[in-house]
Amino acid sequence: MSRPAPEKRLFIKTYGCQMNVYDSERMADVLAPLGYGMTDTPEDADLVVLNTCHIREKATEKVYSELGQIRLMKLARQEAGAGMTIAVAGCVAQAEGEEIMRRQPAVDLVVGPQAYHQLPELIARTHRARGERLSADFAAEDKFDALPAERNPTGVTAFLTVQEGCDKFCTFCVVPYTRGAEWSRPAAAILAEAESLARQGVREVTLLGQNVNAYRDPDAGGGLAGLARALAKIPGLDRIRYTTSHPRDMDDELIAAHGELEALMPFLHLPVQSGSDRILKAMNRGHTVETYLRLIEKIRAARPDIAISSDYIVGFPGERDADFEATLSLVRQMGHASAFSFKYSRRPGTPASALPGQVPEEVMAERLARLQALLDEQQVAFNAAQVGATLPVLFERLGRHEGQLVGRSPYLQGVHAVADASLIGQIAPVRIEGASKNSLSGVMAGQPQPAPALEPL
Repeated sequence: MSRPAPEKRLFIKTYGCQMNVYDSERMADVLAPLGYGMTDTPEDADLVVLNTCHIREKATEKVYSELGQIRLMKLARQEAGAGMTIAVAGCVAQAEGEEIMRRQPAVDLVVGPQAYHQLPELIARTHRARGERLSADFAAEDKFDALPAERNPTGVTAFLTVQEGCDKFCTFCVVPYTRGAEWSRPAAAILAEAESLARQGVREVTLLGQNVNAYRDPDAGGGLAGLARALAKIPGLDRIRYTTSHPRDMDDELIAAHGELEALMPFLHLPVQSGSDRILKAMNRGHTVETYLRLIEKIRAARPDIAISSDYIVGFPGERDADFEATLSLVRQMGHASAFSFKYSRRPGTPASALPGQVPEEVMAERLARLQALLDEQQVAFNAAQVGATLPVLFERLGRHEGQLVGRSPYLQGVHAVADASLIGQIAPVRIEGASKNSLSGVMAGQPQPAPALEPL
């Protein structure tokens, strides 16, 4: 039986990390029982939610710019006899709280990342023009307990939050202040959510956490490796990924799991941030270049075909030319499949913001351009090396061209191939015949691997 048309329209704009993407999906789940259905246009929305990221200063200012535009939409709807509620969620909400409503009075409520399960109550209070407008506490357990047990995935891949918060206190980072201390979801709850997703056709999950490999639960065998082993036993769930990891939490059990679990994809994002020990110490990363390289050696020994991705920051306070050259040297040793690089962003309240030796913007820009050119060169080379290989591809959706499907390789590369639409949701071998910086193209090389039969709900 078809559902009735939603009475109210919800627009969510998501900034930043994959955890925010997951949180946005869960906000929609929480609000669905109130009659909110999604819309792609904020002008038509009864409720607009900006799910924000506080990692970089420019991202924060983009939120305020966006709020200025949405305020005009709200006024236009009011003039037309309609209403609009504006909510700011996520890490900017956590960090700035009431300051958001001071700077932009059109905002009706502010919801931190651990409190969005309270959205229905907060909206009701706002509509009654009384009560709390700010909810930004750290109660991750309460949040997950209050979320609907069932999700409605929109494709064959899904994000799944297993861990939140950070205890590492890197001197450049706001996450410990916006997401709180490290906390792990109970394994039973994660497995139940994953089983539900698999029953609905999801074949790949990406486990999310600010420090996902800090995950701990005795019922999951102690850590992320045990959780991955349990997830790999779920019928229909063929691929497992996780992000973002910290080198300090990459233990031997997890490394061994990469060599033993077919479902654990051979792609690892393990941020190093700098190739200079002096800068790593100032960042409070807790590792050196040598310990990081030894860790990579162990990982590659366990899974020789693993592809490594990383994060790099240029222009950290006090970074000299020699420090930057050390970063370039490390990148050359690593041979990345892909990587992300950023200019240092001065975040108020973090220890690094008060350090001497702030690097001029023009110096950071020049260093970033050189680093990105090297990383792009490595990504192009990694993709080109796949030409002639046959890779198992999980097809996710239709491509832009007639008869084309788009999927992902085990190494997270986008893959384009001409294939029947019935292959969406299936894993099939593709012989790679072309490569660019951002994707691969190929031809079907054999019969697909059908998804196993699943028990009904």
